Amino acid sequence: MPLMPGAEPYHHDAGQVGVLLCHGFTGTPQSLRPWGEFLAAHGVSVSLPRQPGHGTRWQEMNRTRWEDWYAEVEKAFADLQGRCAEVFVAGLSLGGCLALRLAEVHGTAITGVMVVNPSIASDVPLMRLAPLLKWFVPSVPGVANDVKKPGVTELAYSRTPVKAAASLPSLWSLVQADLVKVTQPLLVFHSAEDHVVKPTSVAIIREKVPQATIEELTDSYHVATLDNDADRIFAGSLDFIRTHASVPLQRD
Repeated sequence: MPLMPGAEPYHHDAGQVGVLLCHGFTGTPQSLRPWGEFLAAHGVSVSLPRQPGHGTRWQEMNRTRWEDWYAEVEKAFADLQGRCAEVFVAGLSLGGCLALRLAEVHGTAITGVMVVNPSIASDVPLMRLAPLLKWFVPSVPGVANDVKKPGVTELAYSRTPVKAAASLPSLWSLVQADLVKVTQPLLVFHSAEDHVVKPTSVAIIREKVPQATIEELTDSYHVATLDNDADRIFAGSLDFIRTHASVPLQRD
């Protein structure tokens, strides 16, 4: 099925430090492409895969579940691990949830974790009802493009595929139950005003991952990687990588 222009995955080979970037639910690599390009320009090897069912039509996404998206980022992690001495994982929204799951599963094989407005809790009525709604409606209005900055558009579906959404509660429960396994350094950026993900997710992380550094974004909505605070996220993540990597970046 044809891809939306701009939804292509992004990869860059640089030095021995790699970062896997995970995009969000109904989104595409476009939402994280500027972040990936910034890190690549500073000597980081970057992998930004397109998750199954994303970047084409929402009807195709309805044939996928969270296990499919996780399998794709797991594959990308294994590939990056084979080419780099150290690997960090990062993600936006549900991509942050996938990054945390990778950290839970792989432990010390992951050097650090960076997430932006992570979604790990079933705190939105639509998502709680999705397992029931999937028997009645194929899609509902989308949650994409929550961006404060004028003139910026997130490349994502305008509809939320309900069957795909119905698989999320099981992922959230799994990630929450295993959060104590996230012992790596963790950097969390969260927007003070987010119209997609409620504060519950960050509150849970704050409680269960005591080593987490949590930074509030005051001038961005949910898709903060494309918003007014993007430069702060990019610079902060680069500092985080430089602090915790034991090998120098290619340009360092």
